[in-house]
Amino acid sequence: MLAPIAWRTPPQHYGPWERVTSLLTEGLVARGVDVTLFATLDSQTGAVLEGVSPHGYAEDPSMDGRVWEALHVAKALAQSADFDLVHNQLDWLPLAFSAHCAAPMVTTVHGFSGAAIVPAYVGARSSYVAISDADRSPDLDYAATIYHGIDLDALPFRASAGDGLAVFGRIHPDKGTAEAIAIARAAGRRLTICGIVQDARYFAEQVEPHLDGDRVTYLGSVGPDDRADVLGSAAALLHPISFAEPFGLSVVEAMACGTPVVAYRRGSMPEVVDEGVTGFLADDVTGAVAAVARAVGLDRAAVRERAASRFCVDRMVTEYLRVYQRVLAT
Repeated sequence: MLAPIAWRTPPQHYGPWERVTSLLTEGLVARGVDVTLFATLDSQTGAVLEGVSPHGYAEDPSMDGRVWEALHVAKALAQSADFDLVHNQLDWLPLAFSAHCAAPMVTTVHGFSGAAIVPAYVGARSSYVAISDADRSPDLDYAATIYHGIDLDALPFRASAGDGLAVFGRIHPDKGTAEAIAIARAAGRRLTICGIVQDARYFAEQVEPHLDGDRVTYLGSVGPDDRADVLGSAAALLHPISFAEPFGLSVVEAMACGTPVVAYRRGSMPEVVDEGVTGFLADDVTGAVAAVARAVGLDRAAVRERAASRFCVDRMVTEYLRVYQRVLAT
């Protein structure tokens, strides 16, 4: 299992790719699969741990991520003859060297950062797994679409919640943090914001001026210990994205806690949100405000039940094992 190394696996705060990689790795180990995890050396796993990076480069300004990712990939591919299969969770870089991989490769496409990286995928020797049908590229053939799984035990059901809203994710125009503030204000509800600041200017100009510690509160990057409490205590999660979201991990994590979601109708959201059951979709601030009024009335137990049936880790592990078996059989 070739993990990203921007953060530890599993991450202590932000790191959705690392979180999914960890859940799949530990799920495979629990099924009796012999797994070697190539990740940062401070990662925590029941698998055999290999790596070169002492910790995530995103948390250490002295590290050049390009260099450490190249060293990381080189180490894994140098040992690839020892394995039946290499599962790449690290985006395009391993694909550029896939001809040097001595075992079949499976790549989970966590999303495309832009059209310019597609040639690395088109020319690679790998089987691809999409994380939503909406994120499939017409230039690629896919082995399957497999939705992310979540740890339901770490996201306990909350039968009742407060009247405030939450927005969870990196602070960036893509994630619509400023739109979430506008939606909450128009809906007459408090808003809790969680996430790393990925665009400092956007935060300073469009988010920070609204922070007052009462109507709009910013908690920073919230780790796993507090994640469930923040998500579960919200009346609804806002997800007013301005880009085609490949999946939306925080969306299904909120649902697991019983919290309904109001999301913009972009990317994977029509696949992930079951309208009228786990939340509602909207196209703008006005539509989202109306959707909040309906979402807070949804049955939170039904939200949890649907999330558990569609997005549990066990289902994800089973579907990946099927892909592995098909790849090894060809």
